[in-house]
Amino acid sequence: MANKYEEIVVVSLTPYFLEREAVWFWQNIEKIKENSQKEGFFKENVLVLKKGVSYKLSLLKELLFNFNYELVENITFPGQFSIKGGILQIFPINYESPFIVEFLGDRIGSTYKNEDISIDVEKAKNTIKKLLTNQQIKQELSSLKEGDFLVHIDHGIGVFRGITKMQDINYFVLEYAKGDKLYVPENLKNKLTLYIGFENPRITRLGGSLWLKIKKKAREQAEQIAKKLIKIYASKESITRPKYNSKQADVLQREFDESFEYELTPDQEKAIKDIFNDLENSETPMDRLLCGDVGFGKTEIIMRTAFKVVCHGKQVAILCPTTVLAWQHYKNFCKRFEKFAVNIGLLTRNTNPKDEEKIIKDIKSGKIDIIIGTHKILSNKVEFKNLGMLVVDDEQKFGVLQKERLREKFPALDLLYVSATPIPRTLYLALSNIKKVSFIYTPPPERKDIITHIGEFKKEVMKKAILNELKRGGQVYVLENRIKNLPEIKKFVEEKLGIKERIEVIHSAMPDEKIIEIFNEFQEGKIKILVSTTIIENGIDISNANTLIIRDISRLGLGQAYQLRGRVGRGERQAFAYLFYPKWEKLTEKAKMRIKALKENLALGSGYRIALKDMEIRGAGNILGKEQSGPINKVGLNLYCHMISEASSYLQNENMK
Repeated sequence: MANKYEEIVVVSLTPYFLEREAVWFWQNIEKIKENSQKEGFFKENVLVLKKGVSYKLSLLKELLFNFNYELVENITFPGQFSIKGGILQIFPINYESPFIVEFLGDRIGSTYKNEDISIDVEKAKNTIKKLLTNQQIKQELSSLKEGDFLVHIDHGIGVFRGITKMQDINYFVLEYAKGDKLYVPENLKNKLTLYIGFENPRITRLGGSLWLKIKKKAREQAEQIAKKLIKIYASKESITRPKYNSKQADVLQREFDESFEYELTPDQEKAIKDIFNDLENSETPMDRLLCGDVGFGKTEIIMRTAFKVVCHGKQVAILCPTTVLAWQHYKNFCKRFEKFAVNIGLLTRNTNPKDEEKIIKDIKSGKIDIIIGTHKILSNKVEFKNLGMLVVDDEQKFGVLQKERLREKFPALDLLYVSATPIPRTLYLALSNIKKVSFIYTPPPERKDIITHIGEFKKEVMKKAILNELKRGGQVYVLENRIKNLPEIKKFVEEKLGIKERIEVIHSAMPDEKIIEIFNEFQEGKIKILVSTTIIENGIDISNANTLIIRDISRLGLGQAYQLRGRVGRGERQAFAYLFYPKWEKLTEKAKMRIKALKENLALGSGYRIALKDMEIRGAGNILGKEQSGPINKVGLNLYCHMISEASSYLQNENMK
């Protein structure tokens, strides 16, 4: 039986939509359609099929592939579609039945709901979610370059030779040894992953049993690693704490959430839901990584989480790598929490002895609800009355022992690690599904890509960049990583470039009072150019500073260079970054690799890919030990982590029996 429908709203297979129940779509259908006409997430992830609207079937098929829908012969499941002649059959994940869309040429003639097929959509969504566990890896296929190594799960590692079209179907072309070629149709791209390893892989011929033997050995090693990791994490999971599910606290939480002046992005909503689920529905202390680019809204998520914990009578500690970030967080928290009865404290090396004594006393008595600070909050002098959660901001800046110090004192502590470019070991645990992770890929609606120039240093380019920014009333960061060179750079800008505006120097060896004084004056617009070390990497949020100049990026780590670039473009104005290096031929091979990786990952939301590339450049032996570098090089990091994930799930299920 088929019923006519005026229009069909098709949403993509993304975690944001998969988390929604059917009733949510009906309640918000008009808002979804309205937002699909605006630039941003909804426009890229929502499709409205309506009678009379023109669509080329070939382009529609391409779009549905991008929505992660699967092309099949016969539809049986949400997230599938088929095309036969001029008829499209599609089963959107937001409906309980599939649809038939009849085309008259390139125009939709009619749309019908097919009532003959109906399944439990919520149960189906859970199955789809498992298939999307490593969706972020599959997204890498969209930025493939010819010559990249790809892993086909059945046939092994080949060299990507482009995409070719045959009989209206796109095929990924993989080349193997002796010129063997494999053509993978686009609807089977889920069998492909980008090879991430630490040396060029061995390319074998198609066919034969060698790849099966390599996979078998890697799987055996993955199972051994999974056993070790489960043992480590099982000891933590044996500790419990009460659930955060007070009804009275929920009322306050809604009031706090609604006081936020901006609309959350879909990924922010998803991350908050993940974290709140950990706190409300489990007695096992949370251990989660929140990963998102600079300026993508991680701070609001931290604030909502901290508020929830405080409303349940617990204290929160927020650990920051620098005094500047701690100070910036303190200012932002005080402003965000000003209408609520929450006491916030700041403890850094800059805190004078008298104030420090009072703050430590107030932490011990429970008078301070949220303490923000540097490693000083880990001091033995600091005693908490009832610490419930530790937030580690910029987790890559802290060693394992530092991060575990409070966990030792408070075994039932909830942990939230926050990073734009997570350290390789954390990333590896997340990829293996051992550590819980929430990704924020979606930038705020007003954010624009940063226009980035990467090249050899040229005085005239630097001068023009500074003058253009000053001409539009903006401010400039000039970064030099060596403190001893800062006065010379300041003099160069003043005398060689002829810039007459106020310029100041700032670095971490200065007294904290002076650092904060300079930052305040820069924020107020009194200082136009800040000549700085990497001290600006964390916590600086100045919407009028929209040009960044780095004199020599070859001296910076890959994640560090990427994160520094995110210091500009915090408002609606177009931002520019000029990343210079000395003569190309004088650079080390690893510096060249870092610069190339940066050039390939300039789009907003590339922090995750930068972290993966950083892991690749640094080498597995240095990060995970020789035991694991062998199998990773043979099958690639993505497939190896998938094997560990499968082994972990199997072992955990066996333990529960």
